[in-house]
Amino acid sequence: MARRKLSISDLDPRMAPLAGAGAPAMWFEPDREPFRLAGFPWYRQDGVFRRLPVTAPVTLPEAVDQLADNTAGGQVAFQSDSTHVAIQVDLAGMADMNHMPSTSQCGFDLYVGQPHRQRFHNVAKYDHHQTSYEILLFEHPDREMRTFTLNFPLYQGVKRVRIGLAPKAQIAPPPAWDSTGRIVIYGTSITQGACASRPGLAYTNILSRALNTEIINLGFSGNGRGEGDIIRLVADVPDPRLFVLDYEANSNYDGLVETLPQAISIVRDKHSRVPILIVSRIAFAGDITHPDSLQERRRCRDMQAQLVQSVRDSGDQLTHFLDGSIVLGPDADECTVDGVHPNDIGFMRIARGLEPEIRRILRMEIPECRGSI
Repeated sequence: MARRKLSISDLDPRMAPLAGAGAPAMWFEPDREPFRLAGFPWYRQDGVFRRLPVTAPVTLPEAVDQLADNTAGGQVAFQSDSTHVAIQVDLAGMADMNHMPSTSQCGFDLYVGQPHRQRFHNVAKYDHHQTSYEILLFEHPDREMRTFTLNFPLYQGVKRVRIGLAPKAQIAPPPAWDSTGRIVIYGTSITQGACASRPGLAYTNILSRALNTEIINLGFSGNGRGEGDIIRLVADVPDPRLFVLDYEANSNYDGLVETLPQAISIVRDKHSRVPILIVSRIAFAGDITHPDSLQERRRCRDMQAQLVQSVRDSGDQLTHFLDGSIVLGPDADECTVDGVHPNDIGFMRIARGLEPEIRRILRMEIPECRGSI
């Protein structure tokens, strides 16, 4: 008699998708007070979870237009004494990536704790063949005020999300950001979050926790090419405090020579007193075995460094350069999923490499209590 093959859920219950809300709940929209919705600069204008305006003043490349619906960098934060936190989610599509789990492509994850003390608690594990799910992410017998932060999916659109709390639970705004203004990061799939295992481990979300600052993730997978029209939209993000341009991975030497001076000029013309940080690409595994790749990376790095130095020599001391090739360390090849896209170790190292430079530029003090990096 043939032996029945057991599913992984039969073999290990912790591998099973999470159940539904699990308890009676009051359901809330995340754009209503006292919830704080972040990461969607044009939400008040358009009312959708999208990273660029629905009706842009320029014609967007089809790929960028589609990727703008991916909710990378979106967050909702609040305080509550609820004994449980659940979510109901309607996605724009199914999980379909072959080297990135559904927990990061289409899932939400939950952090609990005050600023600089936030700790990961749970992630949405659901049937990835579905486009809707209801999941209990937090349950605790004690009713006390806690701070909750939900991170949106990195590589999928979210048509609707509702937050379920225990009946009669108190709700309050989250603690304030440490600083006003937004850090705007423009880049590639690496910025968007490929291939973190869950949303909170994309480097923009790690930095948001470490700095307790809103960060706008404008990474467009395979399509961070520095086109003038796109940079103009990047510069249109309201209330910027810092612009980070990190798109070498989708360009080459000639492309950078053509686009980067213009990109700096576009941002500077609109924001004369907002710092700009240019970051060259991280090390790829192929740099080890392919001398041409390493030579091209160094050529691109030197071109960007020299451009920034010339801008500074001309009087613009608010433009800065960071050599991204050093942030992963000497074992950079172990920091990726496929030789290019960072794994969770890689994203932690990128965040650790960027954080002190951002703090230096913005003169942000390091808090006494650190719990996120």
